Amino acid sequence: MAAFQIRKIQSIIVFIIVLIAVLWLFQDNIAKISVFQKNIQQFDTIKEEMKDVSYLEKIDNFLIKEYSKEQLLLHTLEADTYYSYKNSPVELLNIKLTTYDEVGKEKVVLTSNRAEILKSGDIFLKDEINIQSKNGVLHEINTESLIVLSNSGQIISNSEVAYLGENAIINAQGMEMSNKDDTMFLAGDVIIEQDIGGVIESRNLFITHADGEKLYQSKERTVYRSKDSTINADMGVDLDMNENLMKLLGKVEVLNSSGSKMDSYNLIVDQSNGGEVYKSNDPTHYQTKTSDIRAKRMHYDANTKKVELTGGVLGVYE
Repeated sequence: MAAFQIRKIQSIIVFIIVLIAVLWLFQDNIAKISVFQKNIQQFDTIKEEMKDVSYLEKIDNFLIKEYSKEQLLLHTLEADTYYSYKNSPVELLNIKLTTYDEVGKEKVVLTSNRAEILKSGDIFLKDEINIQSKNGVLHEINTESLIVLSNSGQIISNSEVAYLGENAIINAQGMEMSNKDDTMFLAGDVIIEQDIGGVIESRNLFITHADGEKLYQSKERTVYRSKDSTINADMGVDLDMNENLMKLLGKVEVLNSSGSKMDSYNLIVDQSNGGEVYKSNDPTHYQTKTSDIRAKRMHYDANTKKVELTGGVLGVYE
């Protein structure tokens, strides 16, 4: 028993001696690690301090007015905070830009989270942007950047744009808007994602809100995809968001998931009252695996899958 205790004590003594030797050998590295961690903490602190002092000038509750050569008020620019830098554009936080017409009346009001003022005087708005026209129409946009040209008042973005529309989100490759009217142009490829699940793919979409209207219009080839149908139109689309009516223009091809096909012209898609009805008053060619029918008019309920062909109906059945 005594021999066992002696061996246990000897083991503890050996462990302590080895531990002391290891600490002695690596004491420099341990000290370096401690210093390195301290330096990192100091560097982070310095970085935070540099953020606060890197600007040349800071102004809270910033306001500036710009006038033309004829001393007409062009716009006012307000911001919660103004920062100026040595080699970078002026930065503004939480801004409001108001433009004016020739007689001093408000035309367009733009708000944004962030903005920059370039040496040219043009203003870059960033992130979430709201545009309110002179008629009170509000356009909500998410984009990387949008520029307001100081001379013409034109509003332009060459970045991808997400437009929050009526019962839909519209994605485009750019946008343009004049401060003289309520028309917005969404450039390039356009994808309209409807709240009800339909998707419209087109190009170069005009959004008009004049006189209370809410119209989306394109003259480019358009594809509409719903749960059970794909519709191709070769001359564009007119969307009336007030009435929930879509008109697919020109020659139209309707492909249903059941395998049936309809060829017609100027197809109306009625999405009011939660339904989806296709209507055309132009000649229609309806085809299934077992039938081939031609008629002067067509009415198709996409929910009930019921089709009505009227006027000069001529059919062939197998």
